[in-house]
Amino acid sequence: MSKRKSAHLIPAAINPLRQIRVMGRLVRRAVKKPGTAPGTLVHSGEKKVERTVIRFLDYDADNFHEAEVPDIAACVPLKDSPTVSWVNVDGLHDVDLVRRIGEEFEWHPLMLEDIVSVGQRPKLEEYANALYIVLPMLRWNTETRQTDEEQLSLILGERYVFTFQERRGDVFEGVRERLRTQRGRIRTRGVDYLAYALIDAVVDHYFQVLEGIGVITEELEEEVLLEPRQSTMHRLHGLKRELLTIRRAVWPLRDLLSSLLRDDMERFSEDTSVYLRDVHDHAVQVLDTVETLRDVVSGMVDLYLSTVSFRTNEVMKVLTIMASIFIPLTFFAGVYGMNFEYMPELHMHWAYPTLLAGMLVIAIGMVIYFKRKGWL
Repeated sequence: MSKRKSAHLIPAAINPLRQIRVMGRLVRRAVKKPGTAPGTLVHSGEKKVERTVIRFLDYDADNFHEAEVPDIAACVPLKDSPTVSWVNVDGLHDVDLVRRIGEEFEWHPLMLEDIVSVGQRPKLEEYANALYIVLPMLRWNTETRQTDEEQLSLILGERYVFTFQERRGDVFEGVRERLRTQRGRIRTRGVDYLAYALIDAVVDHYFQVLEGIGVITEELEEEVLLEPRQSTMHRLHGLKRELLTIRRAVWPLRDLLSSLLRDDMERFSEDTSVYLRDVHDHAVQVLDTVETLRDVVSGMVDLYLSTVSFRTNEVMKVLTIMASIFIPLTFFAGVYGMNFEYMPELHMHWAYPTLLAGMLVIAIGMVIYFKRKGWL
């Protein structure tokens, strides 16, 4: 693994602010005061855009119109239009705008409350005039090599689809391009097929996230086997937290898609339900991949601990052998280092070289013995 890649990974794993951000994705603080009336709109997330941007696409088999509008009033006629309309809102901090949209399209107050409450669990709620879906939109950031998470609220009405995002930029550019170029069957299908296409785009991008996680997993596996360091463990724990965040987003999504496939779900035609089953299969595949990667990372943690323990044992083994060799030599040096007056060996002419030779023979003999035992 290159040093440049290591430089990208290590700060992300050991940076305390990074750890706080990950925990913030797992644990959400309540921003509403206890006892607040249901349907009270309070934005619970960060302000990620300076101003809210509203864009809409209106189309049928022969016509297509796309525009960015300054206010929701321009989109109100789309409610009763015979064409299919997709309105996208970037930015959730403008609570008054969300309230006005809800009033114009006659949405339930609890739906509006969920739209501005960031951190919702993936869920499906059916109201009288609309179907409300919350999806986690995950994207892989190639620069920071981390997962960017964003809440997506999708409202499916009779002739329209609304999507509410936290910031500008999403995973739907492929869907927009198909609508602009009239590629595929999307322009000839109804609003339920548009909702399917948006859900499918969200789920497909999970695979890109898992691909990025897989690349890091391979790099860490090589590092654990060849050159494990203390920073390796920090990065492994950072990777486990990323997988935990993805699992938290994907696990309820499987149940959500199963609910969309119910027989009593009349907002999706039978033809569109066939495609929804394919999305459900993709979600199950994503979840299986996440679980597999979690097992691999857990195995790498155990491998890292085993490798470090093995290396420590090897070092201790060498030090023990060296100490064992020098123990008898230290004994002789200690004996003849005593200051007794009557030590006849001290007055012999060849005593010093004889003692050194004896110590050398003992050391060599111990080394040979250790080699025969396979300890060296």
